Amino acid sequence: MIIVLFGQPHSGKTTLANLIDADFYIDGDHLRTMFQNKDYSKQGRINNLNRASDIATYLHYNGNKVVLSLVYPYKEARDYLNSLSGNVKWVYLTYKDVRGRENFHVKDFEVPLVESFLKIDTSKNTIYECVDQIKNYINE
Repeated sequence: MIIVLFGQPHSGKTTLANLIDADFYIDGDHLRTMFQNKDYSKQGRINNLNRASDIATYLHYNGNKVVLSLVYPYKEARDYLNSLSGNVKWVYLTYKDVRGRENFHVKDFEVPLVESFLKIDTSKNTIYECVDQIKNYINE
């Protein structure tokens, strides 16, 4: 299984990903550092996301449970991962309060259709309530 926690920066992706039991955890910031990718253009982001999708799919097909923690702002990149694996659970994280990283938000973020994702507002739920919602969702 591949579990994707996605949303704008500082929505809680990394915090929650660290609390979900998985064999591998791939964080977008770590991936960018490892591959020295500083291209934040739309195409640069898609390339980075597709790389994460390829790695996660490889790990998944080798019997591992993988958690991805990346912004995934574009439908194109989300569709790419879905085309690689039929076992992806998407968790869209949002927040309403000011957290200090709003200037890093992706301006052209394509908001997903809620019907195909679990949506969690991390400003309305505790960390542990969020984790419980995610666990329930992935066990459905």
